[in-house]
Amino acid sequence: MSEKNGSLILNTDQLGMHLAEPSMDELMHDYAQIRHVYAAGIREITSRLEVLQSEFQYRGRHNPIHHIESRVKTLTSVIKKLKNLGLPLSIATAKKSLRDIAGVRVVCCYVDDIYRIAELLLAQDDVSLVEKKDYIESPKANGYRSLHIVVDLPVYLSEGKVFIPVEVQIRTVAMDFWAALEHGIRYKAPADVPAVINEELRICADIIAATDDRMLEIFKAIQRLNGEDGTGKE
Repeated sequence: MSEKNGSLILNTDQLGMHLAEPSMDELMHDYAQIRHVYAAGIREITSRLEVLQSEFQYRGRHNPIHHIESRVKTLTSVIKKLKNLGLPLSIATAKKSLRDIAGVRVVCCYVDDIYRIAELLLAQDDVSLVEKKDYIESPKANGYRSLHIVVDLPVYLSEGKVFIPVEVQIRTVAMDFWAALEHGIRYKAPADVPAVINEELRICADIIAATDDRMLEIFKAIQRLNGEDGTGKE
């Protein structure tokens, strides 16, 4: 280290030491410090969804929520995603750049229910939309369908209020069925999957989507027979 005009100047070797990636132990320690906050964000979202679910059941109306799942990314998954994005391996970078550390999956009965749940969630005045990706209107090339929204919502800690991003994936039972099987198939498949298999997976996704649409039409027909307007609103 040298001094120039009263300022300290770091030499190259010293600068390299400061820019070195943290050790796995350091990453584990840092991640443990924030993981509980993301878990709190999940509990907050899940609680709000469960309140809606309970209300629909109490009023004897169609309940759009089939079930709810959640997870906080493991440190291994966080590191993998940072590497794939070419970002520095640090928890500070993960907090700044990754919006899906906290994830909630809402599985609905019908396609219309997906947008109904998203509408109800975003109507809450302390929930703000950060990002939206509609893979139902524009499916992925492999046929994947789901509505992804990232929301910011408050979590109250002893130090005060913090806003936590939570990715909410909303899909039908049929979409979830395809996604689960597709994930299992790809997990066991070789890295270079033949194009014919990818095409078969996409065809299956299209067939399942068509079935989803037909089941929705049947459901609406039953609602009309029962004198309901099909909106789920009073």
